[in-house]
Amino acid sequence: MRILVVEDDRDVAGFVVKGLREAGHVVEHADNGRDGLFMAASEPFDAIILDRMLPGGIDGLRLLETLRSQHNTTPVLILSALSEVDDRVKGLKAGSDDYLTKPFAFAELLARVEALTRRGKNDGPATKLAVGDLEMDLLARSVKRAGAKIDLQPREFRLLEYLMRHANQVVTRTMLLEGVWDYHFDPQTNVIDVHVSRLRQKVDKPFGSTLIHTVRNAGYMLRVE
Repeated sequence: MRILVVEDDRDVAGFVVKGLREAGHVVEHADNGRDGLFMAASEPFDAIILDRMLPGGIDGLRLLETLRSQHNTTPVLILSALSEVDDRVKGLKAGSDDYLTKPFAFAELLARVEALTRRGKNDGPATKLAVGDLEMDLLARSVKRAGAKIDLQPREFRLLEYLMRHANQVVTRTMLLEGVWDYHFDPQTNVIDVHVSRLRQKVDKPFGSTLIHTVRNAGYMLRVE
């Protein structure tokens, strides 16, 4: 996806932009409302992540209201430290599609942005995932590769599901900790490496070709060689 991040806080913007790019998205950044409005109105984006309090004479709500008055329907997620109910209501009434308060977990931000781009589609939620000859049935909770059934433990299933949903994207250890384990601590813990190793023994080793790849100094990627 092509995503615009309008955020003036350098640390927050750097964190979000880096995470989105690691997840395989193309990201543009504006650090003030005026530039953000210009970019949002003149370039095509799949989603916009918008801070409410912005410099440049145009705050997030005004930026959003201007876009909607121009019939710009790009999905918008407001990202703000303003967390009161009235603040969230104002953001939604201004035309935002979702509202996430700071501080936040990146995994939730990513999931919300991806959910926004799926809204309005009529094909319903996917119940099956496939990457090459690897197939996952989310309703039956079953996995097959080349037609052969693979027995996975619940955590292994969740890990593989996350990798398959982000196929051909670099998945960082932080993303896995937040998305699979709901942990928020040192990403250098070896819990991920241990589970990925076990998963490889079941998903890759018996079939003679590798789907789960290590991306040095970054994380992992599920892809067909």
